[in-house]
Amino acid sequence: MNNERIETLIEEAFAARKMAYTPYSHFQVGAALLAKDGRVFTGCNVENATYGATICAERTAVTKAVSEGVRKFEKIAIVASSGDYAAPCSICRQVLFEFMPEGKVVLWSELEGEKEFALTELLPFGFRGEDIK
Repeated sequence: MNNERIETLIEEAFAARKMAYTPYSHFQVGAALLAKDGRVFTGCNVENATYGATICAERTAVTKAVSEGVRKFEKIAIVASSGDYAAPCSICRQVLFEFMPEGKVVLWSELEGEKEFALTELLPFGFRGEDIK
């Protein structure tokens, strides 16, 4: 994937981050998920007073895509209001693994720029559906 496409994903993640609803943590996250068909689905974190009902930006993007019938992804870009790298939480890593086990995760930092990881680097032993058969 060319650098221009990665920059576009990061820009879309920044735009999504502006929509975050974070009255409790004030930690805003935006994500841009690239589908194998070239479409991009964005998401932001949405907090809830119960905390357990909070949804992360990554899962918001995946949920939007799946609700539109898209289930194959190749890359996700994630940006956080801290200005530093913000890797997906463990739940998000597993959800991403469900739909893009060979996918890439692009993180962004104000000081360092972007850094790309294979999802399997962040979740080396992801749980596969066939594990329950």
